[in-house]
Amino acid sequence: MQVAKKSVGIPMDPITMAAESGAGKLAENNIMGAMMSPYEMVRQLGACNAVVVFSMSGCCMCTVAKRLLFSLGVGPSIIELDEHLAGADIQAVLYELAVDGQQPIPAVFVGGKFLGGVQALMGCHINGTLVPLLKDSGALWL
Repeated sequence: MQVAKKSVGIPMDPITMAAESGAGKLAENNIMGAMMSPYEMVRQLGACNAVVVFSMSGCCMCTVAKRLLFSLGVGPSIIELDEHLAGADIQAVLYELAVDGQQPIPAVFVGGKFLGGVQALMGCHINGTLVPLLKDSGALWL
């Protein structure tokens, strides 16, 4: 059995520092935001998670969207833009994705695809297409 030698120096790389300090998700998001473009970050988060909600912590419509998903048994990845280092840049990307006249926050991605805001989420729920969409994305197993 070999034992790896641990370096004694002070790490200057932000990823190494976060990994060694045991920093939480907020630090990971901030480090990830410093290294990726906002477009790439939105694409990566949407593609790597079954359901992603880009939200603002004080937004009542964001709370409605999150509560609907939680009530259906979905545990979405939630990105609070007002707490994220690149939040303003991500919000600018979401403005470009939103259909004319629609509020871009909350922005809901299901199965790697942009579903829309709270109106689209509620519309899918009311017409019965949300649960099958969540099942297809792997967010629901029932």
